[in-house]
Amino acid sequence: QVQLVESGGGLVQAGGSLRLSCAASGIFFSINPMGWYRQAPGKQRELVATTTTGVSTNYADSVKGRFTISRDNAKNTVYLQMNSLKPEDTAVYYCYARDNQFRDYWGQGTQVTVSS
Repeated sequence: QVQLVESGGGLVQAGGSLRLSCAASGIFFSINPMGWYRQAPGKQRELVATTTTGVSTNYADSVKGRFTISRDNAKNTVYLQMNSLKPEDTAVYYCYARDNQFRDYWGQGTQVTVSS
């Protein structure tokens, strides 16, 4: 079982930055990939970015060039640096991880609000 705990959300003005963190704990052999999804009110949850052991990364087109995902494998922690934030980035951001038995895990979510 994997537990994911997120931190770092909040309120920021357009053009500002935030950094999200997600730490994985529990008993597991490996977790890969890790990443972030988001869900805005009235919309489906969508992929933001994922990383496989910090080497391979995948980004949604809407965040490319503005967001950077990174991972500290020793700490089982994944980060999302969000720059040049826009009001349309407002959503609940969820940490995601998959273990070596292909079970998916989600964090509780952290609110990111970007004011115009």
